[in-house]
Amino acid sequence: MEYTEKIVEGYRLRIYPVNKLLIGIPLDIGPRILYIASLEKPEFNLFSIIPDISIETPEGTWKIHGGHRLWTSPEAMPRSYSLDDKPVELRIERDEIEIVGNPEHANNVLKKIRVTPGEEDYSVKVVHEIINIGRWPLEFSCWAISVMRSNGFAIIPFKPRQVDHHGLLPDRFIVAWPYTRLDDPRIKLRGDYIIVHQDPGVKNPVKIGVRANPSWIAYWVEGYLFKKSFREEDAVYPDFGSSVEVYTNDRFLELETLGPLRRIEPGRSNIHVETWSVKRIEGLGPHEKILEERLG
Repeated sequence: MEYTEKIVEGYRLRIYPVNKLLIGIPLDIGPRILYIASLEKPEFNLFSIIPDISIETPEGTWKIHGGHRLWTSPEAMPRSYSLDDKPVELRIERDEIEIVGNPEHANNVLKKIRVTPGEEDYSVKVVHEIINIGRWPLEFSCWAISVMRSNGFAIIPFKPRQVDHHGLLPDRFIVAWPYTRLDDPRIKLRGDYIIVHQDPGVKNPVKIGVRANPSWIAYWVEGYLFKKSFREEDAVYPDFGSSVEVYTNDRFLELETLGPLRRIEPGRSNIHVETWSVKRIEGLGPHEKILEERLG
């Protein structure tokens, strides 16, 4: 598979054209994807690259780096913040790119991300795999986190579900984190959608989680819509049942999907699949009627 190598904001990336998208993989950290752009506008990275934000952990200094990463949920310190600052292995077979991380011996896991062309133009299938490399079972969810560029807004579909015949039982929920204020102006309820704005002028963080319906989450910025779709399963999900989550502060917004909590035996894998798509959509506003007309 053809590729180009370039330095982007200090990171050495190998950039592959896949189904009319450009996918940029860092060679010296990961497994990560730091770049995604449409061939229509190849210099417009929908992800945010952030080399300067870090957190001190018992293992050392963890850096957010930005782009797309794979974690295990529920979140915990230091497990979630295991360092991914070493070179990765890239395996190419026909039209598949596999990024193999380094073993996380303290966590007993090994992480992989595979990218293949999607069924439609401007789409890719992203398979997240976490292998139990330890000697006893582990219970966790695959957690796929995409750090988006600033000044856009996340879109969460929040349509009603038919729980019982008479509609007497609750069918939806919104999960809040301790630092989340319910009157935060960046969160807007718009009919069957929840909107979360990324505002560089508001420093304090906010995070919410829901069980998305239908099963996707998206981010619109400067005329482009980045959408992550997945298959919901009849299973237990982490964080009070959340399948999608959004975190934002003044620097970035994280678009997150989660797989079910699973008990993984030694040598077995937990897998979570997303389909990414990028579409040119001008003038998309955070209003229910506009979202229904433009997104369906």
